[in-house]
Amino acid sequence: MDKAAGTPGPKKDVLQPVDDEARRLAKTLLRTERHGALATLEPGTGWPAASRVAVATMMSSEPIFLISRLSAHFGALEADPRAGLMLGSPGAGDPLAHPRLMVQGRAEMLAGDARATARRRFLARHPKAQLYVDFADFAFWRLSIDKASLNGGFAKAYAPTPADLLVEVADAFQAMEAGAVEHMNDDHLDAVKLYAEVLLHRPAGAWRLTGLDPEGLDMARGDDHVRLWLDPPLPTPDALRPRLVALVKQARAAQEA
Repeated sequence: MDKAAGTPGPKKDVLQPVDDEARRLAKTLLRTERHGALATLEPGTGWPAASRVAVATMMSSEPIFLISRLSAHFGALEADPRAGLMLGSPGAGDPLAHPRLMVQGRAEMLAGDARATARRRFLARHPKAQLYVDFADFAFWRLSIDKASLNGGFAKAYAPTPADLLVEVADAFQAMEAGAVEHMNDDHLDAVKLYAEVLLHRPAGAWRLTGLDPEGLDMARGDDHVRLWLDPPLPTPDALRPRLVALVKQARAAQEA
């Protein structure tokens, strides 16, 4: 407040510059969170309404979710596709001290090849959804990322752009992912185990690969989901196998050190 003039002064900009650390945090939330709060606009009234949904991502990092036509948010998205999705799980202590990401965009119901891809990636993240995934009243939706807000904790607010979060994925990567994931889980679970337990220092267990993209590998052990980032990202699908071999060598060297 400007006491002399009696009018408010300029609003303080609380946003921090989006750096590599902030981008990695936002992308990690996108790739590893399994549930989020979906906000839609209630038909007829325009009132905001929120509901919890199970989420996964396409290779591009766009969120996907599976919802029933019987739910209120299904009809809301049909009437107005604008939506927001909040991701982030509070831990011990003050829940506001833990990071969360909100993305806003337009939801699109998926069909054809896009639905098949969403189905495969979603079930890899939520295998229990196999019980109802093909019920006639259920459909997959993809949320575009048009705007985002990242809060990394107190005094850590950022406004990532879509370019900070999205990944350009060539058709060749799309074509090879399912086969590569299946091959690793069928023949190389020992390598997946090394990635999770040695490189990411996660507890021992039955780790499996749930997805991959040019920037990283997604792995799960029950409800524990982690991501191993590939630095630098893969330039082509042909670079995947030698990178995976190199990661195994790195993990074994770490074990012997």
